[in-house]
Amino acid sequence: MAARGVGLLNRLPLCTRRSPILRPIHRLLSCPGTAAADARRERQSSGSTETGSEERTPKKRFSEVQKERREQAQRTILILCPNKTSEKKFLKYLSQHGPINNHFFFESFGLYAVVEFCQKESVASLQNLTRTPSMGTEAAIPFRSRFFNLKLKNSSDQTSEQPCMPRCNQSPPSSKKLFELLCDAESIDDQLNTLLKEFQLTEENTKLRYLTCSLIEDIAAAYFPGCAVRPFGSSVNSFGKLGCDLDMFLALDEIGNFNAHKTSGNFLMEFQVKNVSSERIATQKILSVIGECLDNFGPGCVGVQKILNARCPLVRFSHQASGFQCDLTTNNRIALKSSELLYIYGTLDSRVRAMVFSIRCWARAHSLTSSIPGAWITNFSLTMMVIFFLQRRSPPILPTLDYLKTLADAEDKCIIEGHNCTFISDLNRIEPSKNTEPLELLLKEFFEFFGNFAFNKNSINIRQGREQNKPESSPLHIQNPFETSLNISKNVSQSQLQKFVDLARESAWILHQEEKDHPSPSSNQPWGLAALLLPSVAKSTSHGKKKRKKPASERIKNLLESIKNPENSTNINGKRTVTTQA
Repeated sequence: MAARGVGLLNRLPLCTRRSPILRPIHRLLSCPGTAAADARRERQSSGSTETGSEERTPKKRFSEVQKERREQAQRTILILCPNKTSEKKFLKYLSQHGPINNHFFFESFGLYAVVEFCQKESVASLQNLTRTPSMGTEAAIPFRSRFFNLKLKNSSDQTSEQPCMPRCNQSPPSSKKLFELLCDAESIDDQLNTLLKEFQLTEENTKLRYLTCSLIEDIAAAYFPGCAVRPFGSSVNSFGKLGCDLDMFLALDEIGNFNAHKTSGNFLMEFQVKNVSSERIATQKILSVIGECLDNFGPGCVGVQKILNARCPLVRFSHQASGFQCDLTTNNRIALKSSELLYIYGTLDSRVRAMVFSIRCWARAHSLTSSIPGAWITNFSLTMMVIFFLQRRSPPILPTLDYLKTLADAEDKCIIEGHNCTFISDLNRIEPSKNTEPLELLLKEFFEFFGNFAFNKNSINIRQGREQNKPESSPLHIQNPFETSLNISKNVSQSQLQKFVDLARESAWILHQEEKDHPSPSSNQPWGLAALLLPSVAKSTSHGKKKRKKPASERIKNLLESIKNPENSTNINGKRTVTTQA
C-alpha cells in the first residue's frame, strides 16, 4: 500500500512553486472618522476572526451579535449602480440624507453598492425623495423598499473619474488558486488556516446577508407589523463559507406577546383573528401569502417556489441582487438555538473552525457531500463529527452540551416544543481548553478516529461527548443535540458511509507517510492538505466492478494500527478479526 500511495502522488499534477501569494484584501470602505477598531470589532463579532489570533477580550453573546447586525441592517440600503459611477460623487450625493458609516461595492447581476447610514432616519429621507420609475408600455408596482436603482443624469461627467470601482469578492477561490495557496503554505497548520481565511464569510458578505433578511422583513411586515426575519444556519453559526445558501425564518411569536405591565383596569383587549385547525396549517397559509408577495412585489426575488408540504414548510427563492439562494421558514426556533450552539463551539477555540472548514472541503473534493439531497453525508453531520472528535481529546478541546447546560443561568433556560434547549449563552464564563495540540496532529487523528470508529454499533452524541449504543439500524447515527430522538444522518446509506471510512483511512495513511518521509513544502509535489484533496485510489476504483477497495482499506487500517502499536502489529493481509468495520 505504501507503494500505491507514493504512486498516487507521482501521478498527480504538480503544484507550480511560486513566490508567496498575497492574500486578497476585502476592503471596508469607510467614511472619514470611522475607527479601524470598529471594523476589527465587527469582524470578530461576525465570527470571521483569524485562526490563531485568540485574545483575552470579552466575547459577545450570540444574541448580542444578532441584535447589532439587525440594527445595522435596518439603516442600510442596496443600490444598483451604473458601471461608471464616481465613488466620490456617489457618496457626496447620499450624504445629503445623513452621515454614512461605511459602504462597499460588489458584482452580481450588475454593480451594486451596500451603504450603511449612521441613523435609520437617513433611509426614510432618501425614500421620500425617490420616485417610482416610468416603465413606458409596462406598469410598475409602487413598492417602497430599500433597494434602489441609481440613474446618471449626465454620464459624460462620470466617465473620466473612476472607470473601475473597487469590488468586494463574494465567491470562494477557484480550485486552482486554492491549490496554489496550499502548496505555498509553510506547514499543515498554515494550510488549514489558509483554507479557512479563503472560504469563510467576509465582513461584507455577512452584512449583505443580514441586509437581505431585512429587505424580506420589510415585505412581510406589510401583513405582520413587528415581525422579524432572522438568518440562521451557516450564515450566522460561524461555519458559513462564501457562496452558501441563506436560511432565514419569519419570527411571528414576538408579535402577540402580552405585557401585563402595560395594561390597567379590568379589561383585556385582544385582536380579532382567523382560526385554523392546526399550527402547521397556519404556517402553510402564512408562507403561501408571503411567497405570493415575494413573487409579485419583491424587487430582485425570482424563481419563487412554495414548498408547503415538506416536514418543515418553506418558501425557496433567489435574491438576484445579492446572489443568494434563500429558504424562508417561520417560527423555526430550534434551528436558531442550533445556530447559537454552533456559534459558541466555533468561537471557543480557533482550531474548531479550521478543522470544520478543512474536513468539509475534503469531503466535497471526494464527493462525500452534495448540494443535491440524497444518501450523502451532510455538512451539518460532518460538523457534529468534528465537534464530537474534539470533545474526545485529552484534555478535551470542546465541552459537552450537558456541561454547557450545567453552566446555564435562569435566563438561559429554554424549552422549545417540549425539548430542553438550555445551555449557557455567556461565552466568557466557559473556561478555555488546556489542550494545545496542533492542527496537523488533530487532522491526522480525526481520520484515524473515524477510520476505525465502530459505526456498526455506536452512535455519536455531543450532549455527552461519548459513544452510545445505536437506538436504530441506520448505518450512521448522529443524535440531534436538542430533538434527541432524531438521527440527523438517517439519510446516509451504507455505501456512502463505507466510502467515508475508506477515504478517512487513506487520508490518515497519506499523512503518516508524509510524517515518516518529511516531505519539504518547497518541493513540487502536492503535500499535506493539498494531497488529501486530490483524487484518491479508493475513488478511482469505486465506480468499477472490481471489489478491491475493501481489502485496500483493511490493509491501511492494519498498517495504521501497527504504526501506533508496534508491539501489537499484525501482518498487512489483515487476518486479524476487525470489529470496527462499518
